[in-house]
Amino acid sequence: MTRLVPFPLLAAALFVMWVLLTGFSPGHVLLGAVVALLVSRVMLMLGPEPVRIRFGSAIVKLAALVVADIVRSNIAVARIVLFRPAEQRSGFIEFPTELRSPYALAVLAIIITATPGTLWVQHDARRHVVLIHVLDLVDDEAWIALISDRYERLLLEIFV
Repeated sequence: MTRLVPFPLLAAALFVMWVLLTGFSPGHVLLGAVVALLVSRVMLMLGPEPVRIRFGSAIVKLAALVVADIVRSNIAVARIVLFRPAEQRSGFIEFPTELRSPYALAVLAIIITATPGTLWVQHDARRHVVLIHVLDLVDDEAWIALISDRYERLLLEIFV
């Protein structure tokens, strides 16, 4: 089965998403199956490296931290935008990262971008530095310590 469908989870997710977005007509179901199979085969040419994840409490802790931080950041950004628009000072920080796995870096990018008030701008793979825009930048070192302690440490545990 893996010879026909080398990435079965990807194919299944694409098929389900296609059918949910286009409807349950026989033509769309057939077209969704063809697209899912073709895209799954095309992924072979890209040659993605296998993901090595250590399942454990770090995943649960990271998910809880991210959800709490997103809620907290939404409130903070709303206060800044509504009540202190002239006082806020936005800026860029360079975050030196220890992450080398592209999957861990992708998860960190999603976390930073999904959290209101921060945005992943660029990753310099040679220097291992991430450029992040912060809406309310008071202390660069505090942001670097926060990202390193809250997210990077857990991602290093999860992605072996």
